[in-house]
Amino acid sequence: MTLKFSKLTRPNIRNLESGQIVNEHGITFQRLPDGDGKYTINIMVDGQRVHRVIGRESEGVTRNDAEDFIGQARTNAREGRLNLPKGRKVVLGFREASKAYLEGLVKEGGKDIVFKTMRLNTHLVPFFQDTPLDKITGFDIERYKKCRQEEGSVNGTINRELAALSHLFTKAEEWRWITHRPARIKRLKEGQGRITYLTVEQVKRVIQAAKEDQCEYIYPFCVIALETSMRKGEVLSIRLGNINLDQRVIYIPKAKAGAREQPITASLVDFLKGYIETAEPDQEWLFPSPSSKSGHAEWIVEPFRRVVKAAGLDPKDIVPHTLRHTAISHLVQAGIDLPTVQRISGHKTLQMVVRYAHQNGEHIREAMDTLESRYKLA
Repeated sequence: MTLKFSKLTRPNIRNLESGQIVNEHGITFQRLPDGDGKYTINIMVDGQRVHRVIGRESEGVTRNDAEDFIGQARTNAREGRLNLPKGRKVVLGFREASKAYLEGLVKEGGKDIVFKTMRLNTHLVPFFQDTPLDKITGFDIERYKKCRQEEGSVNGTINRELAALSHLFTKAEEWRWITHRPARIKRLKEGQGRITYLTVEQVKRVIQAAKEDQCEYIYPFCVIALETSMRKGEVLSIRLGNINLDQRVIYIPKAKAGAREQPITASLVDFLKGYIETAEPDQEWLFPSPSSKSGHAEWIVEPFRRVVKAAGLDPKDIVPHTLRHTAISHLVQAGIDLPTVQRISGHKTLQMVVRYAHQNGEHIREAMDTLESRYKLA
C-alpha cells in the first residue's frame, strides 16, 4: 500500500535548516551542517528492529529509495515465512527448528545424532530458546560463547557445540527453512595442550574400581575403550552382530572419520566371548537400554565419575575420552609406528596422531640412547 506523507514532504524537506530533522512512517530526514541531507529508516519487521542509513541527497538518494527499502524488507520477511515447511504460518523458532533438524537427521541416517542431541538440548536450545532461526546474529553467537566460557567450558567443548549449530544452519538452508545462513560462526582457538592419559598403575586402579561399581556396563566399557582406543559413542553403540571374534575386529559403521574395522586384542576376544555367549537370543546391542530411543546405552558419565573417584583420581581431569588418549599414548610409547597407530585409532589424518608422540619423554630418551649407542662418539 502506498504511504501518504503529511510531514515528510518535498517542500518541508527543502525548507529544513542545518540540524533539523523530520520523520514519518519510520523514515527520517536530517539536514546536515554542510547542507547535505541524510535519509535513515527505523522500523519493526517481524518483531525485529531494523535501523539503516539509506544514503544522502548528494548521492541521489530520495524518499522513494527509503520507501523501497522498507517495502523490500517486509517482502523478504514474508518470503522467509513462505520458505518454511508446508503448513507453517510463522517464523521457525530455534527450539522447534532443533527438534525438526534432529528428526530429519534420523530419516537421512545422519552421523553423531546422539551427541548433536545432547549439545542442542543441554546447551544451545536453553540459550537461544524460541529466537527465530533466521534472526540469530553473530552477536548472539558471541554471547553464547562468552556464556559457556563463564560456565567453565573449555574452547574445544564449545567448538563442538558450535559445529552442531553450524550443521543445523546448513541443513535448514538445504531444507529451505531459511533462504541463507543467518550468521557466520567463528570457532574459538584451541590450544594443543598436553594430552592427559593414565599410567599403567592408574589403569589397574580404574579397572578394579569399575569392577566394583554398581553400574553393570562401566567395567566392560572401560576394558573395551582401553584395549581398542575406541571413542565413547563407538563403544556404547557396538552391535553384537558387528563383533567378529575370529578375525579379531569390531565393525564401526558410523565412526567419526567414516566406517572402519576396529582391531581388537586376543584378551579382548576372550573377554567379549563371555558377553556374547550370555546375551539374550534377540539382543542387538552389547550395551542394551530399553529406555533409550536408540536402544543402547548413551550416557555413562556419572558411573565413570564414581569409578575415577574410587580410583583416587580427579573426575575434572579424567573423563571417558581419557581412556582413548591412554590407549593411543601407550601404543606410541611402545614404539608402534604412527601409521599403524592411526589404523588402530581411526584418526582421519596422521597429523592427529603425531600429537601423541611427545606426550611422554621416556620413549624419546630411549630412542636417543639408541642413537648414542650406535655412534659412540663420546
